[in-house]
Parts: sequence; C-alpha cells; structure tokens
Amino acid sequence: MIVDEKQPILLFDGVCNLCDGAVRFILRNEKAEELKFAPLQSDYGKVLLKKYGYPKDYLEGLIFIESKNAYDRSSACLRIARKLRFPWSLFFTFLVIPKSIRDLIYKVVASQRYRFFGSKDSCAVSRGEDTARFL
Repeated sequence: MIVDEKQPILLFDGVCNLCDGAVRFILRNEKAEELKFAPLQSDYGKVLLKKYGYPKDYLEGLIFIESKNAYDRSSACLRIARKLRFPWSLFFTFLVIPKSIRDLIYKVVASQRYRFFGSKDSCAVSRGEDTARFL
C-alpha cells in the first residue's frame, strides 16, 4: 500500500469520541483544506505507524505527520493548531513549554478520554464533502 504524504496527515483513534470531535473541529476551523485524516486502526494508519516507528497497536493519542516527520501527543496538537484559523492558531506558541510538561497534561486527558467522552464500536466514517480528506 502506497501512502501519499505530500499533504499533512493526522492519525487519530477512530473509535474515540474525543478524537472524532477533534477531527470535526479541525475540519471546521482549518485555514486551508490541506490536512488528510486516517484512523490509527485503518490500513493506512498501520502503514504509517510502522513507517514512523510506532507499534502497530498504538492508541495513545494523535500522530501528526508533516514534511516526513511524525509528531505525537501535545506536539501533534500544537502543530495542528498552526493550521487553524485565528485565534486557535495561537496555541502553536505553547511549543515553547517543555515537551515533558505538555505531554504530562496530554497523557492525563488521553488516559481518561473513553471514560469522559465515550467510544464507538467501530471507526468513524467521513461525512459528505469531507470524504476525500479521509484515507
């Protein structure tokens, strides 16, 4: 399977309601329609996980692939923020905070995401005009 990485790609937990909500938020707030999306559980997701050195069953959070680099956890979120319209793009500046501190906060939220936001039985499917953005 060949995965085109010319556009930035966001890998997300396809059964997580919080992750699904984050993808919908990004779709509504992007500056330009450039991001592609793939569930971590999908064939595309598994190929990219392997390529970038993550375990095939990785579900610890978002992975953002841009310019042949993979960013996870808080770094993924903040790099995505740069792609969003104002005022959301301002969150990119939080990259100056040490990753260990940012990721601690991220891990707390990620570890409780199913408990507080729930999950689905299967991966979310793209809707309407966004279908072409999902791998």
